Amino acid sequence: MRSLRTTWALLVALALVLAACGGDGGTTTTAGGAAPEDSAPADTAAEETTPATEAPDDGGEAEADGDLVIGVSWNNYNEERWARWDEPAIRAAIEEAGGTYISTDAGSSAEQQLADVENLISQGADAIIILAQDGTAILPAVESALSQGIPVVAYDRLIENPGALYVTFDNVGVGRLMAEVIYEMVPTGNYVIIKGNQADANADFLREGFEQVIGEAVANGDITIVGETYTDNWDPALAQTEMEQYLTQANNEVDAVLSQNDGMASGVVAALEAQGLAGQVPVSGQDADLAALNRVALGTQAVSVWKDARELGRAAGEAAVALAQGTPLEEIPGTVIFDSPGGNEMVSILLEPVAITRDNLNLVVEAEWITVDQLCQGVQPGTVEVCG
Repeated sequence: MRSLRTTWALLVALALVLAACGGDGGTTTTAGGAAPEDSAPADTAAEETTPATEAPDDGGEAEADGDLVIGVSWNNYNEERWARWDEPAIRAAIEEAGGTYISTDAGSSAEQQLADVENLISQGADAIIILAQDGTAILPAVESALSQGIPVVAYDRLIENPGALYVTFDNVGVGRLMAEVIYEMVPTGNYVIIKGNQADANADFLREGFEQVIGEAVANGDITIVGETYTDNWDPALAQTEMEQYLTQANNEVDAVLSQNDGMASGVVAALEAQGLAGQVPVSGQDADLAALNRVALGTQAVSVWKDARELGRAAGEAAVALAQGTPLEEIPGTVIFDSPGGNEMVSILLEPVAITRDNLNLVVEAEWITVDQLCQGVQPGTVEVCG
């Protein structure tokens, strides 16, 4: 059966690739994750730059040995958190259950990710975890896997197929936490909103969270949004350019910035630094990137919402194993129903995020997410309790 599945999958893969290459203005190819930050402390870079793939010699051998094979399709592995936190947690959960981890990296190409999923199927994957480059473009590959009885986990980003398990943090809640911190600091004034990639549903979830906090203040005129844009590929360099343009248009009269992740926050802070405004204009972010936490300690970034990727990776790995073993979707522990923007009832695991500010930086140190030396690099003694 595995060999028939493999042959069928290879034919589908060829068809998908040909269809993608022959398109005439279809889905825009954009990435849904943040690029690495140039401003990260020198000793914080992830040791790996490509996913370590441990594929079996052939699918038949893995099946004969009784191993479960769990495939992971990364949209773009070149980001601090995937290599440093998510992949090790996913791999550990799979291997602790006696399974085999294999992976692919689409390199920010939606078309490549279609072929990657079929490649994982051909390698004998019993379940597939997908970090989607484009939640719509990946649908044919998801449908292909599900039609062959291969469970799919939508990892951290929504894929609008109710047959997939959606494992993520509460992204509306992430946006709400960011906005609550910034709004408490700046209840009136000019705001800039730097959103992520338009093809990633998370950008809109985060914006919904912002709206829940600042919407009324915008409606009554206390807050004026002087700039708002999506940012292709969640790219820090683009975010810097966008911020520079908004500063010029507003004659530097910007009082707060809601940036949707830490990578883009690095670009925003760079633009503010060039105008002598870093540390004066509160900036938000998420992911608790090491460089961002250092900026929080320095005072140039007000908040980074911490989504402990170790918890997310373990939850996804354990769920993928359970699904591969035949556990029904609705019987996976800890699931809830998420009503998606597309009108689907998604069986989901939604983890809770934590807003990290100068007042609770001890949490990430105590959790061994970051060392004191990394956190406090360049921080003036006595300005932050955890830095002494």
